[in-house]
Amino acid sequence: MSQDLKNKVITYLRSLEKPDFEAARGLCAATATVWHNDGKGDETLEEYFEGLKRQIGSYESIRYDIIRQLSQPGEVLQQHVVHVSPRDGRRGEVHAAVYFGFDDAGLITRIEAYANYIPVGQES
Repeated sequence: MSQDLKNKVITYLRSLEKPDFEAARGLCAATATVWHNDGKGDETLEEYFEGLKRQIGSYESIRYDIIRQLSQPGEVLQQHVVHVSPRDGRRGEVHAAVYFGFDDAGLITRIEAYANYIPVGQES
């Protein structure tokens, strides 16, 4: 079961890369919530996907490179780097640790993202 959840997270991320927001949304429960370390608190899925569409729409491309995945029943904790290429020619990376919680049906019910954006060539 834990490998299935890891694979669902990978499918979710690959959907965002395309971008296929409907496929990504289909992997989430209707009541799922999202939290980021930006101080704004929880978001509904609708708010989250509105923001993703604006953000990802400004990129020429994005790619998720998974560093590691850890899982136990109903949960996946993942470290990844998102490589972003905005349309203005710059490049950057988002280093993140993300928690995914799942319900008994295998749908994502909670996403908690701890992320830091780093422009390529500028180490922090």
